[in-house]
Amino acid sequence: MILSQLPRFHPSIFSKPPFSLSSPHFNLTNPKPTVSLPKTLFSFAPKSNIATVEPIPLPVSDSSDLEDSAPVEIPLDKLFIPPETDISGDDPSSLTARILKGSNIVLSKYARDAQVAQAEYVKSSVKTEDCPGDGLPEFALVGRSNVGKSSLLNSLVRRKRLALTSKKPGRKTQCINHFRINDNWYLVDLPGYGYASAPHELKHDWNKFTKDYFLNRSTLVSVFLLVDASIPPKQIDLDYASWLGQNQVPMTMVFTKCDKRKKKKNGGKKPEENIKEFQDLIQGFFETTPPWIMTSSVTNQGRDEILLHMAQLRNYWLKH
Repeated sequence: MILSQLPRFHPSIFSKPPFSLSSPHFNLTNPKPTVSLPKTLFSFAPKSNIATVEPIPLPVSDSSDLEDSAPVEIPLDKLFIPPETDISGDDPSSLTARILKGSNIVLSKYARDAQVAQAEYVKSSVKTEDCPGDGLPEFALVGRSNVGKSSLLNSLVRRKRLALTSKKPGRKTQCINHFRINDNWYLVDLPGYGYASAPHELKHDWNKFTKDYFLNRSTLVSVFLLVDASIPPKQIDLDYASWLGQNQVPMTMVFTKCDKRKKKKNGGKKPEENIKEFQDLIQGFFETTPPWIMTSSVTNQGRDEILLHMAQLRNYWLKH
């Protein structure tokens, strides 16, 4: 029986002890929230009586000129099935058509009104209580300082300079930056973590207010954790994913730089191999597989898929 991984909130997401969170870059050592969490919007629920776990081949890119673009195969029990979504009557071909390309995410009836028609910068905050108070749903982007977060945000809204980018990672995104989309929801750009040359005091402040935002922001629908797929998994990313899961913060993994397919200084592995290794490393700490999407800001791979995924989470959130 397939269980859907549904982000916010469930009683025990870990089946084993979490990763060590002793990293100097992300030292969030208190695993338990000390505040009241928002109401449960998503929960584990049986979605199908399908017994087979035959892998479903999924295309990884629209670009025909990329080398070695073999399809990714995903077992049925590794799919992310949104709430109120039934796949029990689907045969393999129809189910494949319902899965977002380059992801493990099944489309639901809530995947509507996904396109970005308007985007504007609203404000930057250093405290959660200073963030916009209009109650609109929001999605936060977070990742290592050189993971391509600002480039992805610009790709999502089709604006070259909506988000600040820098040749010195971590220096320009030092606040909680809110961008209002279509006047009815927010994209939130959070400080990058793990930049070695950032002052120690600044790292501490970033960690403190980012942690507070994750735990206390009632309008947060999901955190989109960006992970560089062009390199092998890094411990700091594993720690971050572990902390988000342990604190029952809704999470979608966004694998960036998936256009970098040639063997360079990445240990000789393709993005798909690095993605699989990352997922293998965290699977023992989650009861079910979190949603994930492959992206590239260069080719815009994954742009529409992210927006559709955000739309179905947002529309369900608004209804409930």
